[in-house]
Amino acid sequence: RRRVGAVPGVEIGDIFFLRMEMCLVGLHGQSMSGIDYMTIKDELQEETVALSIVSSGVYDNDAEDNDVLIYSGQGENFNKKDKHVIDQKLQRGNLALDRSSRRHNEVRVIRGLRDAANKNAKIYVYDGLYKIQDSWIERGKSGGGVFKYKFVRLSGQPSAFAVWKSVQKWKMGSSTSSRTGLILADLSTGVESIPVSLVNEVDNEKGPSFFTYFHSLRDPKPFSLAQSSYGCNCNKTCVPGDLSCSCIQRNEGDFPYTANGVLVSRKPLVHECGPLCKCSPNCKNRVSQTGLKHQMEVFKTKDRGWGLRSLDPIRAGTFICEYAGEVIDIAKVNKNRGYDDEYVFDTSRIYDTFKWNYEPSLLEEISSNVSSEDYDIPSPLIISSKKFGNVARYMNHSCSPNVFWQPVLYAENNQSFLHIAFFALRHIPPMTELTYDYGCSSHADHSSAPKGRKKCLCGSSKCRGSFG
Repeated sequence: RRRVGAVPGVEIGDIFFLRMEMCLVGLHGQSMSGIDYMTIKDELQEETVALSIVSSGVYDNDAEDNDVLIYSGQGENFNKKDKHVIDQKLQRGNLALDRSSRRHNEVRVIRGLRDAANKNAKIYVYDGLYKIQDSWIERGKSGGGVFKYKFVRLSGQPSAFAVWKSVQKWKMGSSTSSRTGLILADLSTGVESIPVSLVNEVDNEKGPSFFTYFHSLRDPKPFSLAQSSYGCNCNKTCVPGDLSCSCIQRNEGDFPYTANGVLVSRKPLVHECGPLCKCSPNCKNRVSQTGLKHQMEVFKTKDRGWGLRSLDPIRAGTFICEYAGEVIDIAKVNKNRGYDDEYVFDTSRIYDTFKWNYEPSLLEEISSNVSSEDYDIPSPLIISSKKFGNVARYMNHSCSPNVFWQPVLYAENNQSFLHIAFFALRHIPPMTELTYDYGCSSHADHSSAPKGRKKCLCGSSKCRGSFG
């Protein structure tokens, strides 16, 4: 449904990697044009009003104030037939903006920003509701008249575009003083190719408890397979659909990732190419082995200790990190509770939000109509990151997470080893805390936080009350 004002289900700060995504959710109905409008009927007349605009930065002159946008009208200033300068016409989108300026109706503003990971693409962030405060005509570079509209953001809305601008300043800043609350520039001490900053803007705590930063599993245990462990014989890179590739055969004939490294769907097990494979190191089937691709930040939360977030936008299905640490024996965990649950990942727990290749919030289906699928992997894996670990140890629990875990298997030294990789469940804006479902040890009542479980502070409308 096309409407004036806010769109149900779309929050300020939500990001989109394709303009068609905005069309599908009803945020901006034009796949190409920067101005979306519709005709509304009053008691006496019909009038065209603007619904939303996309500020791509090509024609717009952004003011210094993040809450003010100077937007240029649409239309060429050059007649291609006789090659003479012309003025923009008060029609279509320009007419709608003119009428909205008089009616003072709310207009949705979407900011288009360059994608750092793909220079030829843009990421779109919904910046909230604006009103047109002023409009005028000025001469463009070609000499023709250009409509100009001054958009002013409505007060009381959460920050969106302003956050992006702040992050850009932090990333471009040459001195540590550009980031408020910065404790360490690189928590990984050079282990990661991209520095992991440590920030506390809440209190005076100088950092989390000491641990040794480790990028993967320490002393992993072989994973038993019916098939023998051997690598593929592909030249250069594995090709989707090539059934002569043994790794693609193990993935039931499907390639688990798209060309840009996005996981197609959650599976009980993803088989990646490993050191035994003859394909090149940049093969698209080695996604979880390439380390961090986004600039991460460990930060102090208000009520849940330390957390993890990204300074970069993350696309749904994108690899985030592996859960690194020591592989421990389940008997040792049951006998010795010296391992803090905060630093233990256990695949044998019950995950209420986990279903293979299914996401109710995207499909808008009733969960009771969905047949449950067994998510148990053939051999349980328990990892402790208390002494050795990476950024994954700082991801907090949420009953409505934006990250999910995926078992990944690849061969090393003629043996197969299981790893736990984290992927984005949905598009994640910069500075948004990364969370996943910690799961529970049983199906018992979660409302009273029984012994062994912890009270949940995720704040989600679907909060179970406790976890662990």
